[in-house]
Amino acid sequence: MKTLFALILTMFLAAGAWAQTTSTSSKQDMKDAGHDTKAAAKHTGHAVKHTTKKVVHKGAHETKKGANKVENKTDQHPQ
Repeated sequence: MKTLFALILTMFLAAGAWAQTTSTSSKQDMKDAGHDTKAAAKHTGHAVKHTTKKVVHKGAHETKKGANKVENKTDQHPQ
């Protein structure tokens, strides 16, 4: 009877230890997921910033190019 009681007690203690490691593991998994999400958002933000800057500079260059064409056309006086 004592052996059976000791076996059951050991099983309950082992189950409790397993539950604690599982919950700690789940907690760490959630933290890791949060950190990964933060890193992904930062990378996306940097990519958007880079692309936006590139587009704005390209647009400014094309505008300047168009303005130069118009200026060249207006400088020539038809006779």
